[in-house]
Amino acid sequence: MSDAGKVDSSREMLLEAQQQGPLATVKVFTRLSGPGWLQSAITLGGGSLAGSLFLGVLGGTSMIWLQLMAIFMGVIMLSAISYVTLSTGERPFRAINQHINPVLGWGWLIATMMANMIWCMPQFSLCYAALQKNLIGDALEDSDESKFIISGIILVATFIVVQLNRRPGLGLKIFDRLLKALVGMIVVCFFGVVILMLAKGQLDLAAIIAGFKPDLGQFSKPTGTIAEIIAGLSTSAAEFWSARVVQEQRAVMIGAAATAVGINMTFLLPYSMLNRGWDKPFRGLARFDLSTGMAIPYILVTSCVVIASAATFHAQPADEQLASTDAAVMTASPMFSKVQKFLTARVQHEVGEEAWNGMSETEQQTAMAALSGEEKQLALSLVQRDAFQLSQSLAPLLGERLANIIFGLGVFGMGFSTIIILMLINSYAFCEAIDQPQSSQPYFSIGALIAGLAGAAWPFFWTGDSKLWLAILTSSFGMMLLPIAYITFMMMMNSKSLMKDDKPKGLSMLIWNVLMGFSVVGACAAAWTAVSDKVKDPTAGGVVMAVGIGYVVAVILGFVMKSRSTTTATSAAEE
Repeated sequence: MSDAGKVDSSREMLLEAQQQGPLATVKVFTRLSGPGWLQSAITLGGGSLAGSLFLGVLGGTSMIWLQLMAIFMGVIMLSAISYVTLSTGERPFRAINQHINPVLGWGWLIATMMANMIWCMPQFSLCYAALQKNLIGDALEDSDESKFIISGIILVATFIVVQLNRRPGLGLKIFDRLLKALVGMIVVCFFGVVILMLAKGQLDLAAIIAGFKPDLGQFSKPTGTIAEIIAGLSTSAAEFWSARVVQEQRAVMIGAAATAVGINMTFLLPYSMLNRGWDKPFRGLARFDLSTGMAIPYILVTSCVVIASAATFHAQPADEQLASTDAAVMTASPMFSKVQKFLTARVQHEVGEEAWNGMSETEQQTAMAALSGEEKQLALSLVQRDAFQLSQSLAPLLGERLANIIFGLGVFGMGFSTIIILMLINSYAFCEAIDQPQSSQPYFSIGALIAGLAGAAWPFFWTGDSKLWLAILTSSFGMMLLPIAYITFMMMMNSKSLMKDDKPKGLSMLIWNVLMGFSVVGACAAAWTAVSDKVKDPTAGGVVMAVGIGYVVAVILGFVMKSRSTTTATSAAEE
């Protein structure tokens, strides 16, 4: 059967199932689902893992709600762009340029490609770390040569998988099943750990359930057990630790929200659907696919990581060495180097920077050692952890080898699946940039390799100052563009010239606008906080501000030029 024949067959299957009732429709939806699982494969990456881990460290289970709200807002806007795309059949990049603003269209595409290339690097790094620390061990030496060899193997494997998605047919079916298996493996690995912890009586179910209740006050005040510890300190100590905790808490909340739906994910969905030949009858399937293929796995995995992290790290007392008031004993603690900057800032807050600078190193360490065990406990709570530390902490529960294998597979699956999707998105974006069809093999492959090769070069770039600059600039530009992309999708949904008779009307349009407005406000708030924090960064603050201002000016000029061209075209038509 030809590609067109397969799409026609799926369309007939959908229409027939809808006539038979909800149960038959769900069965067909499940069978034909795909793009939602692509979204799941990219959102369950290193960023989600790191964000969820630190959410658990800082807030315990009290901040689980954030992941739920973030993915809810993302699903709303992805549903909107899928509705527009399937209703019009137009390629979104071209539609934005023609009906809204070409600066918005090109900004969306450039930010997407930039994010694909930069964020591919930590995914290769994550895969290598999972192999070295959990799955292979000492047999894999920590050298640049080993990193490039392993990265090369991963690049070849992911490139082959990406090629399976290029056209409808057997290859696409294999691709879908492979992605579903990878996402399923990730879910099972992390869900299994939480079930085992629950069986061992290490979890508080009531606290976990309560953590799903939204609490916007966490943007401005400490939460969880940490808040109780701070409440018992002196006024000066409470003031210092409260400010520190809130600063870190706000940053990790924004980071966790940003990794739920990134700017490149908004590009992936519409083009993956168009590539499959989907159109109007597939609109219900698209919403079902996003809910079951993306939202549910994301909520399960991130919630499980938060729960496991909270049970392992949240508000844990300092070890005996770190808690000691003897400076020699305290500095011998393996955690001292990680909390030293927080303890240093705490003493400086108390005595003043001038007095601190006048102390000898011994006197400084003595002053830090004199801090209470509770304050050292708070400092420990500000230390970011990784999945490999989490797997080590669960060794007594699962056995060291089993803990390593479970977390190793889960973490490797996250990195590997994300690389696949980042390469796939870059293929779509590259073909759009040069105005070539998605089925064009040479250009599709070139787009994938651009992102893949950038990622595989991580030993050169994802380190030191280079890593810092790349992360700051990419995350800032992506966060600035995300609310702009959301606003653009909202404008597309309300555009009569684009949507024509498929534009929602009455109550339906009101519901769409309320839901999209909620997502836009949330994205704008997160972007404002994130970018304002980056602007204060002495390393790249000036560049971030210049890029932001420059882009806003370009968008305004784009609307002015679009308005003039529309007026000119209307006048010409009237003449």
